[in-house]
Amino acid sequence: MIRIHITVLLACSMIGCKTNSVSEETGQPDLEVVQMEGVKPRNVIFILSDDHRFDFMGFTGKVPWLKTPNMDRLAKEGAYFRNTFVTTSLCSPSRASILTGLYSHTHTVVDNQAPDPPNLIFFPQYLRKVGYQTSFFGKWHMGGDSDDPRPGFDHWESFKGQGQYYNPTLNINGKQVAYKDSTYITDLLTDHALDWLTKRDADKPFFLYLSHKAVHAEFNPARRHAGTYKNEPLTLPPSFRTSDSQVTGKRATNLSIDQEATRKTPYSGEEYYGKGRTPDWQKMQRESWHGVDYMYHGRIDFADFYKRYCETLLGVDESVGALLSFLDKEGLAESTLVIYMGDNGFSFGEHGLIDKRHFYEESAKVPFLIRCPEIFKGNQTMEAMIQNIDVAPTILEVAGVQKPAQMHGKSIIPLLEEGGAAWRDKVFYEYYWEYDFPQTPTMHGVRTNRYKLIRYHGIWDTNEFYDLQEDPNEMNNLIGSPEHQALIEELTGDIYDWLEATGGMTIPLKRTVKKRGGDHRNQGIY
Repeated sequence: MIRIHITVLLACSMIGCKTNSVSEETGQPDLEVVQMEGVKPRNVIFILSDDHRFDFMGFTGKVPWLKTPNMDRLAKEGAYFRNTFVTTSLCSPSRASILTGLYSHTHTVVDNQAPDPPNLIFFPQYLRKVGYQTSFFGKWHMGGDSDDPRPGFDHWESFKGQGQYYNPTLNINGKQVAYKDSTYITDLLTDHALDWLTKRDADKPFFLYLSHKAVHAEFNPARRHAGTYKNEPLTLPPSFRTSDSQVTGKRATNLSIDQEATRKTPYSGEEYYGKGRTPDWQKMQRESWHGVDYMYHGRIDFADFYKRYCETLLGVDESVGALLSFLDKEGLAESTLVIYMGDNGFSFGEHGLIDKRHFYEESAKVPFLIRCPEIFKGNQTMEAMIQNIDVAPTILEVAGVQKPAQMHGKSIIPLLEEGGAAWRDKVFYEYYWEYDFPQTPTMHGVRTNRYKLIRYHGIWDTNEFYDLQEDPNEMNNLIGSPEHQALIEELTGDIYDWLEATGGMTIPLKRTVKKRGGDHRNQGIY
């Protein structure tokens, strides 16, 4: 117990937060909860999807044939934050930031293997403290491969690691329950969430956390949706191709797209390379597990990969619709805060990459939809930059709980009120190199409303700087531009100031030596 208490003190001393004592009975921090006067506690439903990029929703028009009527409805009746970023574009770090309101280097869940420290406080613990009934359904994937119940939830249903799309096994309040007969995970989690809502104590406010496996790769849609988009055309991003040889080379043969059409994209390889320096890691990653020229080691077809992603997303949209319909039926729609977001984005050929991890827009930006008619008006498109660290303070404010001192994020509710002004002029980003996926280097970044700076650590390569107003596709690297050097120096200082202020000047190394079998990566111990 004493060791845990010291850990709390050390972690908080770096960020200037107020510490809590540790319970001798549970080993968890005793929570100091400050309730706000005059705030009516609202019910809260938080829906988290996996790998859903910010613009793959029907109403954005990015994919003309993609239909997401329930997400569209949520955006129309609530608010859509166009500039929502994660602090780290990776499952576990992002989920830890959502639950704690902390940056990755502070909560130290920096990759998908890092254990979650025992001193972390998850915001549902505060909700329980003030009388909420709380539940968790779905993918936890934080702090190792365990599906054990975590602090803060009265009701718990989860699975180990990434889980599986069909015939899953759930840990339901500590008991393993296996499902057969082609049970689809998105539908199962939704049905169980609705059952819990139906049986809840109607005299107490509720918090429901529905955390979908979908749309994590490798994508597997519900059978009713399989093939829905098989005949739809694809539009490749301008930065898909960086040289003619890479498009027509033998490793590009797995792409079932018109090779001649790729040569007619707005930017030829010569033009792309002619606009500033391209990092070597990015060029090399094209022919890796996460690159378009040898994606998943040649096992997956790009067009099929793209369309199966969209088909898998249809089940998530139906899940959103089922929950909205329940609120309508029960007369709870006006007084319940509903949030839908993704844990990180996903690339589909931008810069020749797939997957996430990097700080390009399609990786670091996520969808964020929020609705609560009793608190703010609907049909709002918000330009303010927000981050996943803002989720916990936002939900706590709606519950009438003052933001704990240790949280880095802030509530976005004031932004949604009449005349609310943006309070953040930049967002910060971090990613730490992983043994399992060594193609992507450690990086730190900062983005303002117009500019983005990405700095790489531990490799001999070029950094990146973009004017997003003039170059929204991030294809013209201005890192060597003479007229931008003063701004680059200023933003570099901002990154170091941020890291110093939040205890991030030491890379949080983790024990990652482990045995691996015969999968797509190296065998042996590493």
